[in-house]
Amino acid sequence: MGKLDGRVVIVTGGARGQGEQEARLFAAEGARVVVADVLDDQGEALVEEIQEERGKEAAAYVHLDVGRESDWQTAVTTTKETYGKIDGLVNNAGILRFNELLSTPLAEFKEIIQVNQIGCFLGIRTVAPEMAAAGGGTIVNTASYTALTGMAYVGAYAATKHAILGLTRVAALELAGRNIRVNAVCPGAVDTPMTNPAQLDPTADPEEAGAAVAALYKKLVPLGRVGAPEEVAALALFLTGDDSAYITGQPFVVDGGWLAGVSVI
Repeated sequence: MGKLDGRVVIVTGGARGQGEQEARLFAAEGARVVVADVLDDQGEALVEEIQEERGKEAAAYVHLDVGRESDWQTAVTTTKETYGKIDGLVNNAGILRFNELLSTPLAEFKEIIQVNQIGCFLGIRTVAPEMAAAGGGTIVNTASYTALTGMAYVGAYAATKHAILGLTRVAALELAGRNIRVNAVCPGAVDTPMTNPAQLDPTADPEEAGAAVAALYKKLVPLGRVGAPEEVAALALFLTGDDSAYITGQPFVVDGGWLAGVSVI
């Protein structure tokens, strides 16, 4: 028996990183997973792999640009046509850009808002009615530890993650009567392609850059290491399954203790 037997869950940004691990874990726990992403080749390859391991019904892929309302409508229609219902949503898709706040172009700021904040809003607004029709469900939004504190050079990103916490709390209050729980995961530094230092300097040696980052986090993080995407996936599973049945509207930090030493007041 799996913790998500019989459930249908959409995972956005599911082609790689945290989303990939969430899709793999949810399928292993009995869910039928819809991997939604703009990275079509990677997403389709992941679905084929899950299907080979778990059976044809275990996973499906849908192209989804989370900032586009029409894409959300297509994703919901495809999911219902494939599986008949929707029980869960993991709003995982997001982008990160490093820039000094005063040097951030307006276009860049808007791009981050469109994906991270508006994408989350559209997911909740589009999927929640389908969950309610199915008798209820769960929504897990991916925020960040920067939703609870500040961090230099990620002003636009932090602003959207603060907004996601606000959306999470409001959605939890408004949707509780429809038997829908809404919570947020707040990862710290996690070893995913989005946080790879190579994105800052494509000419950098990946091994040297990775070693430098590992050394930095060994100093900054009380547990002495960067997090693994599988650890975030495990938290998302807890918030999606019945083990968290009396929890809604809450942020859950998974950061190796980083915020324990940082004032958020």
